[in-house]
Amino acid sequence: MVESLIRPSIRAIKTYHVPDARGLTKLDAMENPYALPAELREPWLDTLREQALHLYPDPQASALQAALRDTMNIAPDMGLVLGNGSDELIQMLALALAGSGRSLLSFDPGFVMYRMIATFAGLEYHGVALRTPDFSLDLDAALAAIEAHQPVLTFIAYPNNPTGNLFDTQAIARIIEASPGLVVIDEAYAPFTDHSFLPRLGDWPNLLVLRTMSKMGLAGLRLGYLAGPPEWIAEIDKTRLPYNINVLTQASAVFALHHAEVFAAQTQAIRTERERLAQALTAIEGLHAYPSEANFILLRMPSGTATQVFEGLKTQGILIKNLDGAHPQLHDCLRVTVGTAEENQRFLNALHAVLQLSPPANRLSRS
Repeated sequence: MVESLIRPSIRAIKTYHVPDARGLTKLDAMENPYALPAELREPWLDTLREQALHLYPDPQASALQAALRDTMNIAPDMGLVLGNGSDELIQMLALALAGSGRSLLSFDPGFVMYRMIATFAGLEYHGVALRTPDFSLDLDAALAAIEAHQPVLTFIAYPNNPTGNLFDTQAIARIIEASPGLVVIDEAYAPFTDHSFLPRLGDWPNLLVLRTMSKMGLAGLRLGYLAGPPEWIAEIDKTRLPYNINVLTQASAVFALHHAEVFAAQTQAIRTERERLAQALTAIEGLHAYPSEANFILLRMPSGTATQVFEGLKTQGILIKNLDGAHPQLHDCLRVTVGTAEENQRFLNALHAVLQLSPPANRLSRS
C-alpha cells in the first residue's frame, strides 16, 4: 500500500540525516559555538516567564518583525514574512509557485534543501554546475539554463554552502534580469561577510532576500525571514501555516535583537578564528582549504582519503561533515565548522594525528 500511494519522487529520496554528535566536538553543522553569555541568561529567563503559554502567539509576530526591521535595516517599503527556520520559507516559496511543468533552478554543489523541497512541492529541479576548480558561477551556463527551463523560482546562496565562496555580483545581476520568475538570494551566512543584496531590494521587481538567525547564534529558535516587494510577500504569506513562530521563539528573538551587539561580537570572533584556522590548514601539505566568507571551511583531502580522515577524526572525538560522494565536484572533500579557539585547536591536533603529522603550533589558543 505504501508503494502504491506515496509518490515515486518521494520514495526515491532519502530522509535528511542528522548524525549523532553525543560525546564529540561538534563541528559539522555551521552552528555558532558560543552560548548566550551568563549575564544575559537571567534577563532572558525573566522575559520567558512573562509569556502566556496558554494563548496562541501573535500570528504576525509584530514585535519581532519590528525588531528585525530595525536591527537588520530592512527598508520600510519592503514586505517581510517569518518562517520556522529558512527551510520553511524555502518550502513556502516552492508551494506558492509550484505548478504542472514548472521548475526550480539553483547551482550545484549547493544547499541540498533546494532540491529536496522542489521534489516535495512537485517542481522540476535544475542544478547548474559551478565552475571547476574554484566553484564560481558559470554565467553562460546559467543564462542557457534559464532560457531552456524558464524557472519560476531560482535560489542563489550568497555565500554558497558548502563551498563558502561569494558569487560575482554582476553575474548575479545578469541572472536576476534574465529570470522570468522570482530570484531568491539566500544569505544564511550574512553574519560572516560584508556583502549583501538586502540593500538592493527594490532594484529588481523579482528579487527577494532570505536570511536565518541560526548562524548568528540562535539555531535552537528556528527562525528565518524573507524580505522583498510587498506584493510578492503577501502571496507567499498565504502558504504559511498559522502561528508558525511560537511565543517563546518570538520573545527570545526580540530579546536577542535588543542585545545584537553581543552576537555581533561572537560572529566577529568566529571571523577571526576562521582566518587563523584557514592559515593552519593551508600550511598542511597535500590539503587544499578553499577561501570562505562563511563560518565553515571546505577542505579537499589527498585523493581517496576523505572518508578515512573523517572516520579517523571521529575516533579522535571530532565530528565534521563528509562531503565525499555528495556531488561529483566534491570528491575528496570535507567541511569543518569554525568553532571556538579551543575547538579549532582540538580539530587541528586530531587532524595532524590522523594524517600522522607533527602536532601543529598552538596558534589558536587566544579566545
